Amino acid sequence: MTASFASTDREAIRKGLSEEIFDVLVIGGGITGCGIALDAQVRGLKTALIDMQDFAEGTSSRSTKLVHGGLRYLKQFEVKLVAEVGKERAIVYENAPHVTTPVWMLLPIYKNGTFGKWTTSIGLKVYDFLAGVRKQERRSMLNREETLEKEPLLKKEGLLGGGYYVEYRTDDARLTLEVIKEAVRRGAKALNYVKAEELLYDENGTIKGVKAVDQITGKAVDILAKKVVNACGPWVDSIREKDHSKKGKTLHLTKGVHIVFDAKRFPLRNAVYFDTPNGDGRMIFAIPRGGKVYAGTTDTNYHDDPAQMRMTVTDRDYLLEAVNGMFPSLGLTPQDIESSWAGVRPLIHEEGKDPSEISRKDEIFISDSNLITIAGGKLTGYRKMAERTVDLVCSQLSRETGTQYPRCSTDKVPLSGGDFGGSQYFADRISEFIAEGRSLGLSESEASGLAHLYGTNTEKLFEILRTEKNDATDLPDFVFAQVEYGIREEMVTKPVDFFIRRTGALFFNMEWVRRWKDPVINYMQQRLNWDEETKQLYAEQLEAAITTAVAAEE
Repeated sequence: MTASFASTDREAIRKGLSEEIFDVLVIGGGITGCGIALDAQVRGLKTALIDMQDFAEGTSSRSTKLVHGGLRYLKQFEVKLVAEVGKERAIVYENAPHVTTPVWMLLPIYKNGTFGKWTTSIGLKVYDFLAGVRKQERRSMLNREETLEKEPLLKKEGLLGGGYYVEYRTDDARLTLEVIKEAVRRGAKALNYVKAEELLYDENGTIKGVKAVDQITGKAVDILAKKVVNACGPWVDSIREKDHSKKGKTLHLTKGVHIVFDAKRFPLRNAVYFDTPNGDGRMIFAIPRGGKVYAGTTDTNYHDDPAQMRMTVTDRDYLLEAVNGMFPSLGLTPQDIESSWAGVRPLIHEEGKDPSEISRKDEIFISDSNLITIAGGKLTGYRKMAERTVDLVCSQLSRETGTQYPRCSTDKVPLSGGDFGGSQYFADRISEFIAEGRSLGLSESEASGLAHLYGTNTEKLFEILRTEKNDATDLPDFVFAQVEYGIREEMVTKPVDFFIRRTGALFFNMEWVRRWKDPVINYMQQRLNWDEETKQLYAEQLEAAITTAVAAEE
C-alpha cells in the first residue's frame, strides 16, 4: 500500500510512525539512508525513515554530481572499489535515466602531470574493463591536436594529448528523492524535519527505537523498531555519542566546494578533469550543465558544524586559480561566480593521511546495543552500501524470528520517475512528453525542463495542469505545476526545499529563484496554512541560502 509523501499530510504521517513497531527504522535521509529504506521495503521489511533536515540536505545535495567510476581510486590501487562503483553507475542509469546522463570527460595530459600518456592509456583501459563499460563508451586516446580540437580553451603549454572517456553526471538531490519516493510508493513511511533526540532501549540495553521531535511543530513522537540503522552521514558520530558507542574508528570530515559560472562566460565544450596548477597533487572537474559550468572540488579538513558550511574566500580563490591556470584565456574573477555550494565528505578517519588520500570505502559498525551504523562511502556506491546493511538486518531478524528474507533486487527496481522500460526508450519518451507539454500551452523549453527533471512522473504534473485551476495567478503554469507536485508528492515543506533540492535552481539558475521566490512563497503559505511569522521565517531562510551561495565568507 502506498504511503503518503505529501507535506500537507505531515501530521498523519508522524502519527503513523508511532502506531506500529517497524522492522527497521533508518535515521538519515541522504542517499545512503534512502537507499537502505528502499532495499528494506522491497524485501518486505516494514520500514520507516526520518531526517532532522530535508531529504538530501547534507552531503547528498552537495557532491560533484557525478555517478562515476572513480578513476583516481585506481591510483590508490582500490581495484575492488573501482569495479564496484563502475558497475553501479550503469545500474543507476538504467533505473533512473532522467537523473543520470552519460557525459564525455576529457583528461588532458601534460608534461609532469599526475597522469602520463602511458599510465592514462593503461588506467583507462583497466577502468573500462573493471567498470564493465559499454562498447560505445570505451575510452580513446587523443593526440595534442585532437585534444585541443575537443577543448580549445585548454592551456597549450606542455600539453601532450588527452584521454577521452565517459562519466555519468547526475542530479544528486533528485536521485535521493526518487529513491525515497519509490520506497514510500512501496509502503515505507518517511518524514523530513524530524530529529532523533533520544535513543530508546529495552530492559537488556538493546536499542528499540527513538524519541523524535518534529522540527516544524515541536511535537515529540516515539518510533519503535526491531532494528535501528544510523545512516546520518556527517552526523553518524553524534548518534553514536547518544548510544555511548563512539569509540574505535570515528568520522573524518573533509570539505568540498564547487563554484558555478554562466556558460557564456566559460564556454566549455566538454567536461574536463585536470590537475591543479599549484603542484598540490589534486585534480579538479569542470563540468557543463544546462547553460552553466561548475568547477570543483576542494578537499580540506573540516571541524565545524556541517549544517552551517559555506564557501570561504580561500576556497573560492583556490578554485579560481585552478580554473584560470587550466583555461588561461578566460580570466575569471570572483564577480563571474553565479553560485556555489559547500558540502562535507563523511570519511572514516585514517591516522596520518591527507584528506585526498583517505579511502572512500564504507564500513558498518555494530554497537553493544545493536545500533547499526553505516559510514563512509560514495554517492555512486549507495545501492551496494544499502544491500550490505539490509543483508545484516535480515540476517539478524532471521536468527531472531526464523523468517527468511529475499536477497537484494534493487538492481532491477526502476526509481520513481524512471519507469522508461530501459534507457534505450528514454529519448523517445521525453520527446512525447515535450509534445504533450506543448499541447498544454507550455513552451518547448518549459516542457523539456519538466520532462528531464521529473522523468515519467511528468505525466502527474501535466495532470495537475489539465485538471486544476492555477490559483496562483502570479505563477506561470510550469512553475505552479512544480510547486503543487512538490507539496503533494515530494514533501516540500519549506521554500528552500523547493528551490535547492527539488529543482536545483539555487545552484544552477539563480535568476529563476530571484524571479519566482515571492510568488512561490505566497502560494506555499496559502497551501500549507502558514501564519505571517512562519512565512517570514521561511522567506528569511531562503534569502540566507541565496547569500550563502553567492558570497564567500572571509
